[in-house]
Order: sequence, then C-alpha cells, then structure tokens
Amino acid sequence: MSEPNSKPASSAAAGVPGGVDLRAVNGKKVLVCICGGIAAYKTATVVSRLAQAGAEVTVAMTEAATKFVAPLTFQALSGRAVYTSTWEHIESQDPQHIALASRADIAVVAPCTMDCLARLATGRADDVVTLIVSAIDRSKTPVLLAPSMNAVMWDQPATQRNIETLRGDGFEFIGPGDGWQACRTVGAGRMSEAEEIVGRVMGMCAGRG
Repeated sequence: MSEPNSKPASSAAAGVPGGVDLRAVNGKKVLVCICGGIAAYKTATVVSRLAQAGAEVTVAMTEAATKFVAPLTFQALSGRAVYTSTWEHIESQDPQHIALASRADIAVVAPCTMDCLARLATGRADDVVTLIVSAIDRSKTPVLLAPSMNAVMWDQPATQRNIETLRGDGFEFIGPGDGWQACRTVGAGRMSEAEEIVGRVMGMCAGRG
C-alpha cells in the first residue's frame, strides 16, 4: 500500500521516456477510465506511475473492466476509491459524478475499446466511464483516448468514422500500435505501452502549465 507515496527521482526511475518532467503531474487531478479489454492490465502501471509522480489519481471502471482487473488493484495503487457503477455513489452529494468530471485536470481512457469509441462518438452516457467523460468540458480539460482492439475491429469503417468524429469533437489520441494481440494475431490495435501513455499525460500537463 506504500507504492503510491514513493516519489521517483528521475524519469528513468518512473519508467517513462527520458526528458519528461515528473513535476508536471505533481498535485494534478488525473482521471483514469478503464474499459473492458485485456489491455487493462497495462493500466495498472499507468496508475502506479502517475501516483508515484505525485498525481491525485481517481479510477473509473466499466463493469466489463472489472472482469479483467479487480477494482481493489486500482484502489491500492491510487490510494483512492474506485468508481464502478453509476448507481453506487462514492460522493453522496454528487450523484451524477459531475463534480469528479469538473475537478479533473486531465482524463485518460485506457483501454478505450471499440464499444467505448462508439459510445463517446454518439453521445452515450450509460455506463460510469461514458457518464463521467461526457460531463468533462474538453475546452478546459483534455481527454486522452488509448484505443485497444484487434486489427479487424480497428480497421472497421465504423471505428474509423468514430475516430474521425471524436477528433473533431476535441478528443486526443495515443496509439494504437502494432504487435501481438490476445486473439493470437499480429496487427494494428494494440494499446500503447504504459510508459508511453504516462509520458504523454505528463507532456500534456507540462504544456498546460
């Protein structure tokens, strides 16, 4: 339980790309949203690295995401309660989780599945992740999406249309890359590595001051 409080001395210690200023996220409120994909295991490292760098990390998980990694894992790494349902209110005064969205300095959705891309692109808000993300004012708070799916799903015209829509709506993207996938194939759609995502988050925070 002591891991989130351990402050690394350098980028190398944090496992993020060299030249990234760890101080960029110190004290920042980072919302990490996790959807149901095998790449959710990588997000544990994202949460851990950000917490070690001094960020206040809050995690939200879809029901499907909890089937891949237990919420307790992210609670331990972040040191904060994990949002897993629109019906269980961690903050009783904030039943719609609007305050959580408005407080965030930056939000990350990793993995962002094909289904989540479709939901965000069409304005759905019927799970805890899309509900919170839909309440974020992207003119003030950046939202970074880290897609993760197999190559066929990534290449679907619907997916590419949704990505184009989301870019136009102000969402930012990292990845995906090419590589080995859980479906035992190699191709596009592999979620960016944790260190890449952390480096991007830190860079975005540094750019905003």
